[in-house]
Amino acid sequence: MSRAAMLLAYRENPSFFAVGRRLGVHHQTVQRCVERAVAYGALAALDDRPRPGKEPVITPEAKAWLVSLACDKAKEHGYPHELWTTRLLARHAREHGPSAGHQCVANLVQGTVCKILGQEEIKPHKVRYYLERRDAEFEQKMAEVLCVYREVQILKKSAARSKKSGKRVAIVSYDEKPGIQAIATTAPDLPPVPGVYPAFARDFEYRRHGTLSLLAGIDLLTGKVHALVKDRHRSREFIEFLKLIDAAYPAGTRSS
Repeated sequence: MSRAAMLLAYRENPSFFAVGRRLGVHHQTVQRCVERAVAYGALAALDDRPRPGKEPVITPEAKAWLVSLACDKAKEHGYPHELWTTRLLARHAREHGPSAGHQCVANLVQGTVCKILGQEEIKPHKVRYYLERRDAEFEQKMAEVLCVYREVQILKKSAARSKKSGKRVAIVSYDEKPGIQAIATTAPDLPPVPGVYPAFARDFEYRRHGTLSLLAGIDLLTGKVHALVKDRHRSREFIEFLKLIDAAYPAGTRSS
Protein backbone atom coordinates (compact mmCIF):
# COMPACT_ATOMS: atom_id res chain seq x y z
CA MET A 1 0.00 0.00 0.00
CA SER A 2 1.25 3.49 -0.86
CA ARG A 3 2.72 5.53 1.99
CA ALA A 4 1.07 8.59 0.49
CA ALA A 5 -2.35 6.93 0.89
CA MET A 6 -1.56 6.21 4.55
CA LEU A 7 -0.66 9.83 5.23
CA LEU A 8 -3.74 11.17 3.45
CA ALA A 9 -6.02 8.72 5.24
CA TYR A 10 -4.45 9.55 8.62
CA ARG A 11 -4.99 13.25 7.93
CA GLU A 12 -8.72 12.60 7.47
CA ASN A 13 -8.96 10.20 10.41
CA PRO A 14 -6.01 10.40 12.85
CA SER A 15 -6.26 6.81 14.04
CA PHE A 16 -3.65 4.12 13.31
CA PHE A 17 -6.24 1.34 13.71
CA ALA A 18 -8.86 3.04 11.52
CA VAL A 19 -6.38 3.78 8.71
CA GLY A 20 -5.03 0.22 8.93
CA ARG A 21 -8.52 -1.30 8.63
CA ARG A 22 -9.41 1.03 5.78
CA LEU A 23 -6.26 0.31 3.75
CA GLY A 24 -5.81 -3.32 4.76
CA VAL A 25 -2.43 -2.97 6.48
CA HIS A 26 -1.21 -3.44 10.04
CA HIS A 27 -1.67 -0.45 12.32
CA GLN A 28 2.06 -0.53 13.20
CA THR A 29 2.89 0.03 9.53
CA VAL A 30 0.71 3.13 9.55
CA GLN A 31 2.28 4.26 12.82
CA ARG A 32 5.85 3.96 11.49
CA CYS A 33 4.93 5.91 8.35
CA VAL A 34 3.28 8.72 10.31
CA GLU A 35 6.09 8.95 12.87
CA ARG A 36 8.65 9.17 10.11
CA ALA A 37 6.65 11.94 8.41
CA VAL A 38 6.53 13.88 11.70
CA ALA A 39 10.27 13.44 12.25
CA TYR A 40 11.65 13.98 8.73
CA GLY A 41 8.82 15.50 6.72
CA ALA A 42 6.10 14.08 4.50
CA LEU A 43 8.32 13.77 1.41
CA ALA A 44 11.01 11.84 3.29
CA ALA A 45 8.38 9.41 4.55
CA LEU A 46 7.52 8.40 0.98
CA ASP A 47 10.96 6.90 0.24
CA ASP A 48 12.74 3.89 1.68
CA ARG A 49 15.38 4.52 4.28
CA PRO A 50 18.96 3.86 3.18
CA ARG A 51 20.06 0.44 4.33
CA PRO A 52 23.62 -0.30 5.44
CA GLY A 53 23.92 -3.30 3.15
CA LYS A 54 26.33 -6.18 3.36
CA GLU A 55 29.90 -5.41 4.30
CA PRO A 56 32.29 -5.88 1.37
CA VAL A 57 33.89 -9.29 1.53
CA ILE A 58 36.97 -8.48 -0.58
CA THR A 59 39.29 -6.06 1.16
CA PRO A 60 40.85 -3.04 -0.57
CA GLU A 61 44.26 -4.68 -0.16
CA ALA A 62 43.05 -7.78 -2.00
CA LYS A 63 41.60 -5.66 -4.79
CA ALA A 64 44.90 -3.79 -5.16
CA TRP A 65 46.73 -7.13 -5.30
CA LEU A 66 44.36 -8.40 -7.99
CA VAL A 67 44.73 -5.23 -10.07
CA SER A 68 48.52 -5.35 -9.85
CA LEU A 69 48.36 -8.99 -10.91
CA ALA A 70 46.24 -8.06 -13.93
CA CYS A 71 48.87 -5.51 -14.96
CA ASP A 72 51.37 -8.36 -15.43
CA LYS A 73 51.30 -10.87 -18.26
CA ALA A 74 50.02 -14.36 -17.53
CA LYS A 75 53.21 -15.91 -18.91
CA GLU A 76 55.19 -14.06 -16.23
CA HIS A 77 53.39 -16.23 -13.66
CA GLY A 78 54.14 -19.56 -15.29
CA TYR A 79 51.17 -19.89 -17.66
CA PRO A 80 51.45 -20.72 -21.36
CA HIS A 81 49.01 -17.89 -22.09
CA GLU A 82 50.47 -14.52 -23.01
CA LEU A 83 47.55 -12.51 -21.64
CA TRP A 84 45.11 -13.01 -18.81
CA THR A 85 41.51 -13.98 -19.22
CA THR A 86 39.15 -13.08 -16.41
CA ARG A 87 38.48 -16.77 -15.82
CA LEU A 88 42.20 -17.55 -15.56
CA LEU A 89 42.78 -14.54 -13.33
CA ALA A 90 40.00 -15.65 -10.96
CA ARG A 91 41.44 -19.16 -10.76
CA HIS A 92 44.94 -17.83 -10.09
CA ALA A 93 43.59 -15.58 -7.33
CA ARG A 94 41.76 -18.47 -5.69
CA GLU A 95 44.88 -20.64 -5.74
CA HIS A 96 47.49 -18.05 -4.74
CA GLY A 97 45.53 -15.32 -2.96
CA PRO A 98 45.39 -17.00 0.49
CA SER A 99 49.14 -17.64 0.50
CA ALA A 100 49.68 -13.97 -0.38
CA GLY A 101 47.67 -12.94 2.68
CA HIS A 102 44.30 -12.43 0.99
CA GLN A 103 42.05 -15.17 2.31
CA CYS A 104 39.00 -13.23 1.11
CA VAL A 105 39.67 -14.19 -2.53
CA ALA A 106 39.67 -17.92 -1.83
CA ASN A 107 36.22 -18.17 -3.43
CA LEU A 108 36.63 -15.42 -6.02
CA VAL A 109 34.49 -15.86 -9.14
CA GLN A 110 34.92 -14.54 -12.66
CA GLY A 111 32.08 -12.01 -12.38
CA THR A 112 33.66 -10.34 -9.36
CA VAL A 113 36.97 -10.09 -11.21
CA CYS A 114 35.18 -8.33 -14.08
CA LYS A 115 33.61 -5.84 -11.65
CA ILE A 116 36.90 -5.06 -9.90
CA LEU A 117 38.80 -4.58 -13.15
CA GLY A 118 35.92 -2.59 -14.60
CA GLN A 119 36.09 -0.13 -11.71
CA GLU A 120 39.76 0.46 -12.51
CA GLU A 121 39.12 0.48 -16.28
CA ILE A 122 41.65 -2.31 -16.85
CA LYS A 123 41.24 -4.84 -19.66
CA PRO A 124 44.16 -7.27 -19.44
CA HIS A 125 42.71 -9.54 -22.14
CA LYS A 126 42.94 -6.86 -24.85
CA VAL A 127 45.88 -5.44 -26.80
CA ARG A 128 46.05 -1.91 -28.20
CA TYR A 129 48.88 -1.05 -30.56
CA TYR A 130 50.97 2.08 -30.29
CA LEU A 131 53.70 3.57 -32.42
CA GLU A 132 56.98 4.45 -30.78
CA ARG A 133 58.63 7.46 -32.34
CA ARG A 134 62.19 6.29 -33.01
CA ASP A 135 62.88 8.83 -35.76
CA ALA A 136 64.45 12.05 -34.49
CA GLU A 137 62.94 13.92 -37.46
CA PHE A 138 59.45 12.46 -36.94
CA GLU A 139 57.74 15.76 -36.14
CA GLN A 140 59.27 17.52 -39.13
CA LYS A 141 58.25 14.72 -41.50
CA MET A 142 54.79 14.59 -39.93
CA ALA A 143 54.34 18.32 -40.52
CA GLU A 144 55.34 17.93 -44.18
CA VAL A 145 52.80 15.14 -44.72
CA LEU A 146 50.04 17.12 -43.02
CA CYS A 147 50.88 20.17 -45.15
CA VAL A 148 50.50 18.05 -48.29
CA TYR A 149 47.04 16.86 -47.27
CA ARG A 150 46.11 20.40 -46.29
CA GLU A 151 47.19 21.55 -49.76
CA VAL A 152 45.02 18.83 -51.30
CA GLN A 153 42.03 20.07 -49.34
CA ILE A 154 42.60 23.66 -50.45
CA LEU A 155 42.96 22.62 -54.10
CA LYS A 156 39.74 20.62 -53.97
CA LYS A 157 37.80 23.52 -52.48
CA SER A 158 39.28 25.91 -55.01
CA ALA A 159 38.34 23.62 -57.91
CA ALA A 160 34.79 23.29 -56.57
CA ARG A 161 34.32 27.07 -56.41
CA SER A 162 35.89 27.92 -59.74
CA LYS A 163 34.92 26.40 -63.08
CA LYS A 164 38.03 27.81 -64.80
CA SER A 165 40.67 25.23 -65.56
CA GLY A 166 43.84 26.41 -63.92
CA LYS A 167 47.26 24.84 -64.05
CA ARG A 168 47.07 21.05 -63.81
CA VAL A 169 48.33 19.63 -60.52
CA ALA A 170 48.85 16.00 -59.54
CA ILE A 171 49.63 14.87 -55.99
CA VAL A 172 50.29 11.14 -55.79
CA SER A 173 50.68 9.18 -52.54
CA TYR A 174 52.93 6.21 -53.26
CA ASP A 175 53.64 2.97 -51.43
CA GLU A 176 54.92 -0.49 -52.26
CA LYS A 177 54.42 -3.98 -50.91
CA PRO A 178 56.98 -6.62 -51.89
CA GLY A 179 56.81 -10.34 -51.19
CA ILE A 180 53.11 -10.92 -51.91
CA GLN A 181 52.44 -14.64 -52.26
CA ALA A 182 50.89 -15.58 -55.58
CA ILE A 183 48.77 -18.71 -55.10
CA ALA A 184 46.22 -20.51 -57.26
CA THR A 185 43.57 -23.13 -56.63
CA THR A 186 44.12 -26.74 -57.68
CA ALA A 187 40.45 -27.46 -58.37
CA PRO A 188 37.47 -25.35 -59.50
CA ASP A 189 35.20 -23.80 -56.88
CA LEU A 190 31.93 -25.62 -56.26
CA PRO A 191 28.82 -23.38 -56.51
CA PRO A 192 26.13 -23.19 -53.80
CA VAL A 193 23.34 -25.77 -53.95
CA PRO A 194 19.96 -24.66 -52.49
CA GLY A 195 19.11 -26.67 -49.43
CA VAL A 196 22.47 -28.48 -49.45
CA TYR A 197 25.49 -26.11 -49.59
CA PRO A 198 24.81 -22.45 -48.74
CA ALA A 199 28.17 -21.05 -49.95
CA PHE A 200 30.91 -21.63 -52.49
CA ALA A 201 33.25 -24.50 -51.61
CA ARG A 202 36.98 -24.28 -52.26
CA ASP A 203 39.65 -26.98 -52.04
CA PHE A 204 42.13 -26.49 -49.20
CA GLU A 205 45.05 -27.36 -51.48
CA TYR A 206 46.66 -24.52 -53.43
CA ARG A 207 49.57 -24.04 -55.80
CA ARG A 208 52.36 -21.52 -55.18
CA HIS A 209 53.53 -19.23 -57.97
CA GLY A 210 56.29 -17.44 -56.10
CA THR A 211 56.02 -13.84 -54.88
CA LEU A 212 55.08 -10.56 -56.50
CA SER A 213 55.70 -6.91 -55.74
CA LEU A 214 52.95 -4.30 -55.85
CA LEU A 215 53.83 -0.68 -56.57
CA ALA A 216 50.86 1.66 -56.27
CA GLY A 217 50.02 5.31 -55.96
CA ILE A 218 46.74 7.15 -55.48
CA ASP A 219 46.02 10.58 -56.90
CA LEU A 220 44.84 12.52 -53.84
CA LEU A 221 42.90 14.98 -55.99
CA THR A 222 41.03 12.59 -58.29
CA GLY A 223 41.19 9.32 -56.35
CA LYS A 224 42.62 7.45 -59.36
CA VAL A 225 44.89 4.55 -58.43
CA HIS A 226 48.03 3.81 -60.47
CA ALA A 227 49.33 0.28 -59.94
CA LEU A 228 52.14 -1.90 -61.23
CA VAL A 229 52.68 -5.58 -60.39
CA LYS A 230 56.13 -7.02 -61.04
CA ASP A 231 58.02 -10.21 -60.28
CA ARG A 232 60.93 -8.38 -58.66
CA HIS A 233 61.47 -5.30 -56.51
CA ARG A 234 64.40 -3.23 -57.72
CA SER A 235 65.15 0.34 -58.72
CA ARG A 236 64.30 -0.43 -62.35
CA GLU A 237 60.76 -1.45 -61.31
CA PHE A 238 60.38 1.87 -59.49
CA ILE A 239 61.61 3.74 -62.58
CA GLU A 240 59.04 1.86 -64.64
CA PHE A 241 56.33 2.99 -62.22
CA LEU A 242 57.48 6.61 -62.55
CA LYS A 243 57.22 6.31 -66.34
CA LEU A 244 53.69 4.94 -65.87
CA ILE A 245 52.78 7.99 -63.78
CA ASP A 246 54.39 10.36 -66.29
CA ALA A 247 52.41 8.88 -69.16
CA ALA A 248 49.13 9.18 -67.22
CA TYR A 249 49.22 13.01 -67.06
CA PRO A 250 49.42 15.66 -69.78
CA ALA A 251 52.65 17.50 -70.35
CA GLY A 252 53.13 20.48 -68.07
CA THR A 253 51.31 18.95 -65.11
CA ARG A 254 52.90 20.00 -61.83
CA SER A 255 53.40 16.93 -59.68
CA SER A 256 54.41 16.24 -56.11
